[in-house]
Amino acid sequence: MIVYEANKSWLRDVRHLSVSYTMKRIMQHTLVMGAITAVIAFLTLDVLQLPPWKIDSSVFSLLGIVLSILLVFRTNSAYDRWWEGRQLWGRLVNDSRNLAVMVHAALPEEDLDTRRFLAVHLANFGYTLKEHLRKGVQLEDLIFLSPEEHQLYGSKAHLPSFMAWQIQHRIQQSFRNGDIAGEDHLNLKVHTQALLEVTGACERIKKTPIPFSYNVYLKLYIMVYTGILPFGLIPHFGYFAILFVMFIAFAFLGVQLMAEEIEDPFGLDCNDLPTGDIAHTIKKNVFEILEVRHVENEPEKNLYQKVF
Repeated sequence: MIVYEANKSWLRDVRHLSVSYTMKRIMQHTLVMGAITAVIAFLTLDVLQLPPWKIDSSVFSLLGIVLSILLVFRTNSAYDRWWEGRQLWGRLVNDSRNLAVMVHAALPEEDLDTRRFLAVHLANFGYTLKEHLRKGVQLEDLIFLSPEEHQLYGSKAHLPSFMAWQIQHRIQQSFRNGDIAGEDHLNLKVHTQALLEVTGACERIKKTPIPFSYNVYLKLYIMVYTGILPFGLIPHFGYFAILFVMFIAFAFLGVQLMAEEIEDPFGLDCNDLPTGDIAHTIKKNVFEILEVRHVENEPEKNLYQKVF
């Protein structure tokens, strides 16, 4: 995610467009379309000197309306995935906090080992899920791992499930030892189950891309439309058609490329969710709630910095 102040300064935001990799791609594609249109205009108007073609420009307006409707559906479906991902990670933050609060209140005051165990494992669960949704868990990102745990975690194919089991197992042990009352144990169950519910929902988004045929059809439509657009505008506007084609390509290609970027919200694109930052928030909160001392300075975020 790119850090910025929403609705503060439009001009300042525009000056930093190059921060976004997607905006760079949009500008590159737009310049390519402008160059192609310029070549077509030069060949048509100066080299071949063809007579004006009798092409009704309303055809391009109709095709543009159809393309706009398709892009609306494309953008909405991509944003729904992005927003659902953000809601799921927000739920993970809330359930982690609630679990820490309830455990801290239910456990005997002298039981510091269980508090530290749950603080470490809740924090590590967030870091584990973050990388699980990308290219595999990086054990180096986890905190307070013993050599035995490092080896054990490395042997697990689905580490979030194992870590959720560890958390549930430790709570179950405390219940069997009489450190947690039966009513508290039932209340804690909802929040421990939420860990894997959030994981499964995130995996559903990750592993269910936009249908192939729909995605390819829309790209083909954009390519054909922007490819024939110069032939329809040059006879009417001459060299000014270059600017019109570039602007139309900027609009349509931009919407498509932005939708591609956010449809998988857990990756490392510039506008993906800052799951690493959210995981750090979980760690900071659960350590504070459970009164486990762990001092770590949070890096200051600068405007237009990329946070993953």
